[in-house]
Amino acid sequence: MEAIVEILKIILPAAAVFVAVYVVIKSFLSAEQRRRDHELKKANQGTVLPLKIQAYERLVIFLERLNPNTLVVRTNKNGMNAHQLQLELIRAIKAEYEHNLSQQIYVSAGAWEMVKTAKEEMIKLINISSTKVAHDAPSNELAMTILNIAASLEKKLPNDVALEYVKKEVSHIF
Repeated sequence: MEAIVEILKIILPAAAVFVAVYVVIKSFLSAEQRRRDHELKKANQGTVLPLKIQAYERLVIFLERLNPNTLVVRTNKNGMNAHQLQLELIRAIKAEYEHNLSQQIYVSAGAWEMVKTAKEEMIKLINISSTKVAHDAPSNELAMTILNIAASLEKKLPNDVALEYVKKEVSHIF
């Protein structure tokens, strides 16, 4: 019995020291990992933040270019008929959208969804406007119809709604 007590006198303090050392080392390693993760995140933020800002800038430009006033003036050429203008407007929207597809990596899902919705709604506006004009009518008739419908909308244009959303999101970055 005395031998067991002597062994316990040795083992119990050794076990207590082992547990204490284990807890201290574990907390040290955990703190060190958190510090490294923080440094890595800080370093990545220095790289990613400019890319995020650039992505938002490009989306703002895209949304501004979706505005019917600028889109129609930029796309309408002399000698076009209404159907040609319709096709060219839709092509221009899709081309710019495809050019900016990669920006969705850097913006929130909500912002990207607003951009996508603005594109789709603008195409819908163009297609609705084209049903009110003969295909072989001069392109200026379709242009005026698009601008009149856009002006008569009681709510904001989809690109303006998306633009407000994107601007609000960017303001949260800073």
